[in-house]
Amino acid sequence: MNQAIAIVRHDRADVDVQVEVAAHAIEEAGGTVLDEEHAAQADVVLVLGGDGTMLRATEVVRGANIPVIGVNLGHVGFLAEAEPSDDLATIASRLVTGDYTVERRMAIEVTVIAPDDSVETSWALNECAILKLDRARMIDVNFAVDGHAVSSFGCDTLVFATPTGSTAYAFSGGGPIVWPDVEALLAVPIAAHALFARPMVVGPDSVMAAELTDGAELSLDGRRTIIAPAGSVVTVERSPQPVLLARLTDTPFSARLVAKFNLPVEGWRRR
Repeated sequence: MNQAIAIVRHDRADVDVQVEVAAHAIEEAGGTVLDEEHAAQADVVLVLGGDGTMLRATEVVRGANIPVIGVNLGHVGFLAEAEPSDDLATIASRLVTGDYTVERRMAIEVTVIAPDDSVETSWALNECAILKLDRARMIDVNFAVDGHAVSSFGCDTLVFATPTGSTAYAFSGGGPIVWPDVEALLAVPIAAHALFARPMVVGPDSVMAAELTDGAELSLDGRRTIIAPAGSVVTVERSPQPVLLARLTDTPFSARLVAKFNLPVEGWRRR
C-alpha cells in the first residue's frame, strides 16, 4: 500500500530543488505529498535539512506515532539517515512503498516543580540543558538520583541527555558517547566548580533531579524553553513515548560515528 509522505524542509532557498525532486519522486511512485502543516496525517516524514530541522520534525509529529527520516543538508547531521550524495528520488520511492525499518529512540520527560507547587512539563529527544540566567553567576545544583542525594556543585550548565543526544551538547561538554540502542540517561555538568562533578550515566528507569538555588532557563533540544524560578526542582526521566526514526540501511552506529567525525581508524603506526 502506497503511503503519504510529509516533507519538512529547511527554509534555505537552495533546498527548493531537493523538495521538487522528492515531491516528484513520491508522486511518480504513487504516493501522496503532504506539507509540514499536515505532517501528523502522514505515514512517514521526510526531512530535508540538518539536525535542527530533524528536531523540528519530531516536534511536529509528537504524539502521532509517525517515523521521521532525514536527508542531511546541514553540517554533521547525526540524526539524518542519508547524505546529499545519496539518490533522493530513490529514497522517496522507497518511503512510498514502505521499504524501510523503524528504530525507536528514547526521549526524556522533563518536569519543573516551582516553589509555589506549579508544575510545567516538556520533553526532549537530545537533551535538556539547564542554563544560568545571570551570566555573572554559576547555577548551584543539588543533584539526586532516585530520591537519593548524590552531589552538590556549582556549574555554568547542567545537561541531561539521552543516548541519541550523547553526540550533541553533552558530547561538547565532555560527556561519553553512548550507542543509541543502549538504554541509559546522562547527566553532564559543564564548567563545574567541584571536586566531584563528573559526567554520570544512570539506568533508563532512574529519575534524576536537580534542585536549583537560583533561577534558570531550561532549553529542550534548543527548541522549547521553560523558566525555572529559584528553588525549583527539575526531574528528568525516560519518556513513555519514544521517537521513531525510519532507517533505509543497517549501517552500524560505529560506522556512522567514524563517518560523521571523520575519525582515523588505521592508527598512527600505519601512517
